[in-house]
Amino acid sequence: MEKAIIVAIADNYAIGRANALLWHLSDDLKYFKKVTSGYPVLMGYMTYKSIGRPLPGRHNIVSTWYPFDAPEELDVVFSLEECFSHARKYFNDNGIRESERKVFVMGGGETYRQALPTADTLYITHVHTVVEDADTFFPVIDPAIWKVESTTPVAVDPETGYGYEFTIYTRK
Repeated sequence: MEKAIIVAIADNYAIGRANALLWHLSDDLKYFKKVTSGYPVLMGYMTYKSIGRPLPGRHNIVSTWYPFDAPEELDVVFSLEECFSHARKYFNDNGIRESERKVFVMGGGETYRQALPTADTLYITHVHTVVEDADTFFPVIDPAIWKVESTTPVAVDPETGYGYEFTIYTRK
């Protein structure tokens, strides 16, 4: 089972402020949907709370120590390893071939920090700005551990003026 992380990060690795995204980039949201559709997605409780509902077209798993009234279509787990066990069960129950088994970690900051040491692939949207007042950051991507598999040319978002590119990293 491939363990992937998907995130949009600023040049200073900022990813959030006050439990909210730092920008709204239409192409990034479309990319996220395209890449994660049909796969299990793991998120922390605060990320789930900020979205407010399970994401359609994906098996949603929330990792939390905080008990809450979860909708039936949401798996609630208490550790990252339990999340991966739920994803394996989902794959087995649905007869998904080993070569197609991928789970996406989609936030937030603490969940990314825990998942990075065991991740196989990073789907990073590099947003070319610096957010000084951010309060949540992605861990530094160490080039001794990660290699660039592919990257797109820099595009510019017409609403924000931010340049961005989609980069896929694989573990060396």
